[in-house]
Amino acid sequence: MNVSDKTLPLIKEPERLSARLGEIPAEPGVYLMRDRSDRIIYIGKSRKLRSRVRSYFREGNHKSHRTATMVQQVTEIEFIVTDTEAEALALEANLIKQHQPYFNVLLKDDKKYPYICITWSEDYPRIFITRKRQLGNAQDKFYGPYTDTGLLREILSISKRIFALRQRRQPLFKDRPCLNYDLGRCPGVCQQLISPPEYRKTVEKVAMIFQGRTQELIDILTAQMQTAAEALNFELAARIRDQISGLKSLTADQKVSLPDDTVSRDALALATDKERACIQLFQIRAGKLVGRLAFVANSHAEPGAILQRVLEEHYQPADAVEIPTEILVQHELPDGEILADILTQRKGRKVTISVPQRQTKAELIEMVQRNAEYELQRMQKLGDRNHEAMADLAAILNLPDLPHRMEGYDISHIQGSNAVGSQVVFIDGLPGKQHYRHYKIKNPTVTIGHSDDFASLAEVIHRRFRQYSADPQLPRVGNPDWPDLIMIDGGKGQLSAVVAVLREMNLLADLRVVSLAKQREEIFLPGQSQPLETDAEQPGIQLLRRLRDEAHRFAVSFHRQQRSEQFKRSRLDEIPGLGHHRQKQLLGHFRSVDYIRQATLTQLAEVPGIGPRLAQEIYNYFHPHHNN
Repeated sequence: MNVSDKTLPLIKEPERLSARLGEIPAEPGVYLMRDRSDRIIYIGKSRKLRSRVRSYFREGNHKSHRTATMVQQVTEIEFIVTDTEAEALALEANLIKQHQPYFNVLLKDDKKYPYICITWSEDYPRIFITRKRQLGNAQDKFYGPYTDTGLLREILSISKRIFALRQRRQPLFKDRPCLNYDLGRCPGVCQQLISPPEYRKTVEKVAMIFQGRTQELIDILTAQMQTAAEALNFELAARIRDQISGLKSLTADQKVSLPDDTVSRDALALATDKERACIQLFQIRAGKLVGRLAFVANSHAEPGAILQRVLEEHYQPADAVEIPTEILVQHELPDGEILADILTQRKGRKVTISVPQRQTKAELIEMVQRNAEYELQRMQKLGDRNHEAMADLAAILNLPDLPHRMEGYDISHIQGSNAVGSQVVFIDGLPGKQHYRHYKIKNPTVTIGHSDDFASLAEVIHRRFRQYSADPQLPRVGNPDWPDLIMIDGGKGQLSAVVAVLREMNLLADLRVVSLAKQREEIFLPGQSQPLETDAEQPGIQLLRRLRDEAHRFAVSFHRQQRSEQFKRSRLDEIPGLGHHRQKQLLGHFRSVDYIRQATLTQLAEVPGIGPRLAQEIYNYFHPHHNN
């Protein structure tokens, strides 16, 4: 839809507004509001689109200044009709993630809150802790985010002791299991001594722990123990007894005082300041606190809208057994009835969402709110320290504003071999690892025995900003990808090389660049022969050092990885007919050159893309005495 000629807000064109509202049907679906730049500024859902959208434009119906401000900017309204409210809920969530509208409640991916991931997409699923909730496969499942990392690691460790699970991602030996198998801690996954269906049954039991179904799992195991004992299989009964004992230790001393211990509940509350909202979700099953999850969102919306968004995001990927029958919230939800109906349909039982007013349930919400306030205070202290460091750095470098986005660059190599560059990004003083980048140096003059850090840095900076040089119309101000400060790891020479390439690209006037030398922690500015006079212990200098050290760490880790890959392939390069692609296939199959050397001719030929003739070449290379 072309809206470029419609620059006036709809509220200032009553006729066009009336016509547009008349086109919206009274059906369930999603609506999208755009501003004069054709950007989507808000996405919402409703069981009756027409009524919901009309309500925004009724005088005196705005519950907040933020909503009124949004309405003043709307120049176009689009809608997508769905068959059911559940479809509208799922579509809205996906569109919000895709477009990140300014006036929507946006949950932040705070890396300090970890998740548990179970890779159900694999024949032998792995269970591990991660801070990146990225679905590589739709079958994989994430649980969390959890507030207590130490407790989470302890639960996972105990789970691996209670149940025989794979302990390593890659096998330690090629043709036999490791000591974990002999100790009964692993069922021999690496040698496929247990079938995938049998192993998945074990993982399903562990998943019940993270679903808050520990008591249900204990009941199942108790019945299995009794059956084994009746069948005189006392060894199996004793093993199950030990599993039950371990599971009971997980939930010891966690009882929450509520009148009905048979009802599963989630309790949700938040605490906010001008910038953020900290939300806590307590999972209570059979009267016990089995999980404490945390979320962070922008705080510009009404509290009820924030809680609604958290619940929608949290329950969207949840299985039916993970949805509680009762959800207690601190504030009334704007679309609580819709969400309750959808969850009821998914669970197959009545799910209620309510704001408790008195007695123990209200006291539970108060407890959750207190925990949210403590978390907010911790974040504020961290934010205050970062703000102080950024303000100090802005004063040292005479920056017009606080450096919201800072980028650090470094080069790593050994006498020119495997030269690589790193780009790390700090957002508001904290690492933004999703923005990190590696660069393999392509300069043909940088070879083994001949390094050139100046030319390598110039290459990395040119590749980073070449799109802006090629298209001067690309926005700088307000562009989240545009840095407020660039830090180069090095002294005057490295800085001069970067300044020269930015000048050639006509970007030097738009970028602030400094370098930080390692030896004396000196800051150099473009065109100045002497470093700035600073105190190494100043908050701003410490922040710059953290950025420099992170750039160095990231460059060195990538360099080591490249050296390792080269070392693996150096011997394989000598085999006739074995190109780079087939080397990758071999290493992907056998995992190491040592395993390739130990492989039989038949095993080599079974690798996709190798075949009998090339397998013979590989075998002859590693076994020259067998070469006829």
